Amino acid sequence: MAHTPVNHPARPVYRAIGGLTGLYLVAFGVLGIIASAGNEILAQDDTKVLAQGTNLGFSLLSILLGAAVLAGTVIGRNIDVMINQWLAYAIMAISLAGLAFIQTEANIFNFSIITVIVLMVVGLVLLMVGMYGKVGTDEEKEAWQKARLVL
Repeated sequence: MAHTPVNHPARPVYRAIGGLTGLYLVAFGVLGIIASAGNEILAQDDTKVLAQGTNLGFSLLSILLGAAVLAGTVIGRNIDVMINQWLAYAIMAISLAGLAFIQTEANIFNFSIITVIVLMVVGLVLLMVGMYGKVGTDEEKEAWQKARLVL
């Protein structure tokens, strides 16, 4: 990807933002499990955590996604870039699917409109973090600089 910056000066800040996003997803998932304890996995009720609709299934999914982001942040070495970008696209797709099914029986994750908005923001933040967190050699940085000037 010639358009993705290599060794961006704010790379540590973006990596920290990615870690905080992963922590948010894990915290939301844990609070969701606590709030939906005793309910069915894909219950469609009025369970809300941090003003977002959720159920046990979505809380577990949030913990898994957050753990993947945190694992990528800890590992680094451009694995975090790949994880953040792919999960960003997946989270945005889940968000759009939730928006499409929000008023139907197919709303298996008990989404509310606030949940959709927050997921879209989380996806965009992860995408930004993934695009600016790439690490490379000085030669790769120079090649990126040359390619950037050609565009």
